[in-house]
Amino acid sequence: MAYEIPVTQARAELADLINRVVYGGERVVVTRHGKPLVGLVSAADLERLEEESAAEQEEVISTVSAVRQFGSAAGEREGRRFGIAAEHRGPGAAAEHRSPAAEHRRPGESR
Repeated sequence: MAYEIPVTQARAELADLINRVVYGGERVVVTRHGKPLVGLVSAADLERLEEESAAEQEEVISTVSAVRQFGSAAGEREGRRFGIAAEHRGPGAAAEHRSPAAEHRRPGESR
């Protein structure tokens, strides 16, 4: 369990808190209105936490990369299975595929 201290008191006792962390191996949580604000940890603890975080990120990246290899093929199969066909067309593509009758309609008019 970490030692908790209000931010106003932590300002006055910063040197003592640093010594508690570095030499006493404690972790200190600075609070504001009773809610955790920051934590003071030793440089060794910080290094260990950063290594763990980097390892977790690497695991996520490798998992996402593995999923992407199979994701597009599965998506294509699903589209055919349900008869779904979609194609991205640029902004001018809609005008190219209008029927001749649609060109002579007034805005808001339907047939």
